[in-house]
Amino acid sequence: MPDAPYSPWLHRLAVLTACVALVPILLGALVTTKDAGMAFRDWPSSDGQNMFLYPWLKAAGDKFLEHGHRLAGILIGITSIALVAVAWTIERRRWVQWLASGVLVAVVGQGILGGQRVLLDERGLAFLHGSFAALVLALMVAVALVTSRGWFGASARDVRQPLGRLRVLAATTCCVVFIQYVLGGLLRHRGMVLYEHLGFAFVAALMTIWLAMSSAASGISWFRGPASALALLTIVQLALGAGAWVSRFGFGGRVAVVGSPEQMLMRTSHVLCGMLLFVTTVVLTIRILRLHHLTRRQDDREFSPASLPAPVSLAGGAR
Repeated sequence: MPDAPYSPWLHRLAVLTACVALVPILLGALVTTKDAGMAFRDWPSSDGQNMFLYPWLKAAGDKFLEHGHRLAGILIGITSIALVAVAWTIERRRWVQWLASGVLVAVVGQGILGGQRVLLDERGLAFLHGSFAALVLALMVAVALVTSRGWFGASARDVRQPLGRLRVLAATTCCVVFIQYVLGGLLRHRGMVLYEHLGFAFVAALMTIWLAMSSAASGISWFRGPASALALLTIVQLALGAGAWVSRFGFGGRVAVVGSPEQMLMRTSHVLCGMLLFVTTVVLTIRILRLHHLTRRQDDREFSPASLPAPVSLAGGAR
């Protein structure tokens, strides 16, 4: 099936879906920081009331945060349904249609996982719920990327050198950053792997900076934006990590105060920045894979039998 033309409305809806997803992600991060995951003992109802009829604006503290997280989850579900409907209506690339459908399936699965965390009162499921959120957001951003004008405008003519090594570096960095994100989740939800998370942060930072510099050095303008964002987010994440450490464990003469606004801000910001760092790495990786694929396809065309000159027939033979 031939590629569909660029559809601005589908792309805008995909971008909107990813942006709306940041609302439940932010509220979920605050819920974890405040340890408010069990503000309600029931699900999908809230204190026995219909989720839509619960007086959310009159609630306070943990219940306000947790119920807001639930309502935001419903909102992203509605947006994901709209994305799937539009994708299957106007998008001709079947794999993009299924990719959009995967977003809806992932959102539904994420909601069920969050509900089971409440019903079973299981912190291990809270850890899975938080880790899976990064993958869901990355999938949403991937849909936004493959429906963008830049995706259709990408050309192998922009490639000045082979992208094989850069492709491997990008894929490896994605894995490293996600592992670091998971280690952070284990620390937040289970109180484990503190020093492993701290030590591996330098490995992840080295990989992201290496990828950002290598992508910028390729001279491809399509890589420049995410490469710059990746470098900036790495620096900010390291600073937020230091701030989260100080706010939680104290440093020198500073005493950590549990539940202080400073601690909530630092820890929550550290989680969100880590997720954005992972998503930015995914975006840059997909762009690299896109151009690598276009380059390989162009090489195959240039060296295909149809592109070779026709053999010269000789009239007569040797005498």
